[in-house]
Amino acid sequence: MKEQYEVKRLDRPVDWTVDVPGSKSMTNRALLMAALSDGEVKLEGVLFSDDSRHFLESLVSLGFMVDINESEKAVTVLGCGGNIPKKQAVINVGSAGTAARFLTAMLGFSDGEYTIEASEQMKKRPMQELFSLLTGVGAKITYLETEGHLPVKICGRRNPKAGADQSKADGNPLQLPLDISKSTQFLSALLLISPMIPQGLDIHITSEKTDGSYIRITRKMLADAGVEVKYDGKNYRIDPNAVYQKKHYQIEPDVSAACYFYAAAAITGGRALVKHVHKDNSQGDMKFLDVLARMGCTVTEKADGIEVTGPAEDTLKGIEIDMNDFSDQALTLAAIAPFCNSGVHITHIGHIRGQECDRLHAMSEELTKRGITCTEEPDAITIKPGIPSAGIVSTYEDHRVAMSFALLGLKVDGIVIDNPSCCRKTFENYFDLLDQLSGKDR
Repeated sequence: MKEQYEVKRLDRPVDWTVDVPGSKSMTNRALLMAALSDGEVKLEGVLFSDDSRHFLESLVSLGFMVDINESEKAVTVLGCGGNIPKKQAVINVGSAGTAARFLTAMLGFSDGEYTIEASEQMKKRPMQELFSLLTGVGAKITYLETEGHLPVKICGRRNPKAGADQSKADGNPLQLPLDISKSTQFLSALLLISPMIPQGLDIHITSEKTDGSYIRITRKMLADAGVEVKYDGKNYRIDPNAVYQKKHYQIEPDVSAACYFYAAAAITGGRALVKHVHKDNSQGDMKFLDVLARMGCTVTEKADGIEVTGPAEDTLKGIEIDMNDFSDQALTLAAIAPFCNSGVHITHIGHIRGQECDRLHAMSEELTKRGITCTEEPDAITIKPGIPSAGIVSTYEDHRVAMSFALLGLKVDGIVIDNPSCCRKTFENYFDLLDQLSGKDR
């Protein structure tokens, strides 16, 4: 892919019907669940991207038998009933937060010794809460660079070298305190590896935030696989002897990816239908459709997917919205905010400063560079209407910055996306698809 991508401004409303990749979140959850199952598990609708490939390569490095068929978007994993085939291995999780958190939890509860390597980007992301919890139950973690961050060497709590007191496995559920204010992936990781904890699991959430859309995805997938998660508003409990029973997973389309096309319809007054997205999809980013409806769009469920039709030009409404629970779409809303007829105020998104980049600052910085008035707060941002100026958008090695800010170029000339290849993380043909839809000559 070229080092820069110039977006083609459209001279008419979009009229798009789109297929998007499978959900990254559900793909990587299903891969971990398959590995911890007993016997063969088939996944269909799999997302193939940098993140999922790092997850797959890590499973192979750990000795799992994995059959990959990219043309059919399918993967078959031979699960090992909660055990890891190789007792010593080196894995590299790249920039994949889900792989980093999920596989670290799995290795922390294992009987082996492993090294976890990561990209420079992932090394900056918070891991301390998970590391502290794992050492608290007897895993041994050696930091190879910066304390509290990857890369690490990890000796699982069931390995005698870790020196863990196994007498705690006395039939009572394992008690774990956890702060999820920086990432809900820590909680999802522990829930997903619960079949490795035969005495059951009690997790007490110590942070003000106790739930979230991605946790609800995890709970639903566990329930579908026969593992019930009991939640009382502050505590999560899984009964003893949890076992995954599902042998086939159909991965939903990635609603996060779908939202870029819905946003294009919103700002052009056009129509976008994304196939196989339906209102019963479990992903939290479905809430973005409600946001678009409040802003004046029409959202219609059809037999082959959900369709969004934007309002007439210059009538998209501004909005004040708490996006804590679907913050991946904060960048998407920020990118279309200049085209609203009043200001947009996005709140409770301070945690996105610790993602692939400081996303809150990135949206403020890039919009300001394009002449849009923004007010950045520790936990929120206000964006005023305006016409963005031409120029290069820095993407900070962050796929969501690249995909979101490409929307600016559908409305104004001269928007250039720097380093478009960062989209390989979740949607490697995003710009090819945008070319195809907009009729751009490659």
